[in-house]
Amino acid sequence: MKLNELRDNEGAARKQKRVARGPGSGKGKTAGRGIKGQKSRSGVALGGYEGGQMPLYRRLPKRGFNKPNAKEYAVINLGLIEKFVAAGKLNAAEITEDALVAAGVTKYKRDGVRVLAKGAVTSKLVITVTGASQAAVDAVAAAGGSLTVAQAAAE
Repeated sequence: MKLNELRDNEGAARKQKRVARGPGSGKGKTAGRGIKGQKSRSGVALGGYEGGQMPLYRRLPKRGFNKPNAKEYAVINLGLIEKFVAAGKLNAAEITEDALVAAGVTKYKRDGVRVLAKGAVTSKLVITVTGASQAAVDAVAAAGGSLTVAQAAAE
């Protein structure tokens, strides 16, 4: 195979539709937009407008609520912490939220760190975080360590 023989797979690349490039293109003059009318003009955003009929998004009932001051936690699994301890990037005797960020386990602390139980724990870990699932607490205790849930510092 030579460089000049390289080709895309059949059907992998479609040719771009070039509109308003003369009658030979098959999409000349009106560029496939028809004649006159709102949709033939530029700068038209029809969105949810249905010609005066009540739009669908307004007809349907609204459900749910997004709490504006909801806490957002950085979620970390136990298996990931175990991996970082095994690699020597974390000290198993003292794992805090700041230590997890410094080691690169998570990029940001957000409103706190929450530990979940996914993954196996073999080391004796001493963890202090803002939140943890009950399964994570049990898993760390079963390995001989402790997982303390401390309240987040009031800001």
